[in-house]
Amino acid sequence: MMRAVRIKGLSLARGERTLFSGLDLDLESGQAAALLGRNGAGKTSLLRAVAGLLRPQAGTIAFEGPDGAPLEAEIARAEGLHLAGHHDGLKTTRTAWEELLFQVQWTGGTEASARAAVERLDLSRLLDLEVRRLSAGQRRRVSLARLLASPRSLWLLDEPMAPLDAAHRAVFGEILAEHLAGGGMLLAAVHDPLPIPARSVEVGA
Repeated sequence: MMRAVRIKGLSLARGERTLFSGLDLDLESGQAAALLGRNGAGKTSLLRAVAGLLRPQAGTIAFEGPDGAPLEAEIARAEGLHLAGHHDGLKTTRTAWEELLFQVQWTGGTEASARAAVERLDLSRLLDLEVRRLSAGQRRRVSLARLLASPRSLWLLDEPMAPLDAAHRAVFGEILAEHLAGGGMLLAAVHDPLPIPARSVEVGA
């Protein structure tokens, strides 16, 4: 299990434009950080860099295991984190259940854990519908169910609450709190406040 993420002196660019430089951030077991900043400041890019999808201009991103020993970045990313981006990344021609089960099993979960996540996020009546027929909020709940069904220590979330209605925001707030209480970590790009205590990190200030 991943215990910590250490970001030191990080600089990211988009094309020839530097988004930010010299960013330091430590995130440890049970902690959450909310990434704040204007559109285009680099919040999403920071999540993608932690996930290994974007190469930094400068600086380091390191991961630690439960004993504080360094974790190889490839192993930490393959086995220890979930990235839920602004786009849900769902195949629209599959049913909600087919897509959820595929993603859950791909990330190490089981059919039983997928069923439990379906119940928690109130997805049962949507399972036979093609993803393309779902609303934005329903798609987001399918995407977020993967976090529950194949647990990993670090959740990287890009505007996770945006398309959810008030009732499902409350449920997901409970899920986030439980994740942290179990030793998990959360790094989220947000415009609206998270429904849990979180450290604020200004990006691109």
